[in-house]
Amino acid sequence: MAVLDPASRLRLLRLLLRFGGAVLVTAFLATLLPVEWMAATHEWLGLGDFPRTPIVDYLTRSAAALYGFHGILLFVIAADPARYRSIVRYLVFMNVTLGLMLIAIDVHAGLPVLWTLAEGPSLIVIGLLMGILNR
Repeated sequence: MAVLDPASRLRLLRLLLRFGGAVLVTAFLATLLPVEWMAATHEWLGLGDFPRTPIVDYLTRSAAALYGFHGILLFVIAADPARYRSIVRYLVFMNVTLGLMLIAIDVHAGLPVLWTLAEGPSLIVIGLLMGILNR
């Protein structure tokens, strides 16, 4: 495997941060989803009846908003990752940690295996890639 020069690593880190930002910013759309759509998705995933309670509505929308704001932060960092190197290091640690936590949470919550395999491990991989590119 060829070793990347610092300029190439920085360019790839920018792309990775922008990709993550673009994916996460779409979560803002979920804050606007009608409850009926959430319920239909919940049932389609085989998770049973969607609990239509104020706390569930609040948690789904506020979690989506936090994901969206995290996406904006990634765009800010992508503008100058060298300047924000210490924040990228923090994101590396937190992505790997959150990825491991989400695997445990997903298993505990009884989420579908494909959900569990897609969510936590992808965060871990992205975090590790950020770490490699941030060197």
